[in-house]
Amino acid sequence: MLLDRIRLPFEDELRAERFRLIETLDGLSDADFDTGTTLCAAWAPRDVLGHVIGLDYFVASYLPFGSKINDANGAQADRARSMSRERLMRWARHWADNPSTTSRLGAPILLGDLGVHHQDVVRGLGLTRNVPDGTATAIFREGLQLSMWLNRRVLRHRLEPTDGHRPVVLPGARNGPAVRGTREALGMWLCGRDSVAGELEFA
Repeated sequence: MLLDRIRLPFEDELRAERFRLIETLDGLSDADFDTGTTLCAAWAPRDVLGHVIGLDYFVASYLPFGSKINDANGAQADRARSMSRERLMRWARHWADNPSTTSRLGAPILLGDLGVHHQDVVRGLGLTRNVPDGTATAIFREGLQLSMWLNRRVLRHRLEPTDGHRPVVLPGARNGPAVRGTREALGMWLCGRDSVAGELEFA
């Protein structure tokens, strides 16, 4: 198939971030992997992994649920919980190295979603990591998109990244308060992760 021989935009970055998530998960104790806190309510790291893997099989995993996205997400987490850590991580390595056609085509969007969920694990466990430049931008972009319908923060605030991205000010937010911070922190806050607010400057 011709598409299989073409490197699509952000495909390499998506693969790299998947392997970085696996590296983070490999470093966790069994207790943290199975029951550790993340920024996704009620989800442990293994549940987050089940969700992001499930996105790779969008047609089979999500279309049967129609508009019930939360149910589809829950089903993916449930499937991950039924597996041993060893089996789940084997699946994850295959997922990282062999993204589906739909994921390759959607890599510009999925990179941001993956970056957010990686940070959900890292931040939830009180860990830190150096977020690559491309992933930081993707997290910020994910926040801009998700906030449009999740919390509308992007419509009320002037967003001013402090680490190399132009400000984003939508027409309705021109007279709104400014929020300054890194692309990663701004993106996470726009996605509803309020625990990062202390890293932002509101003016």
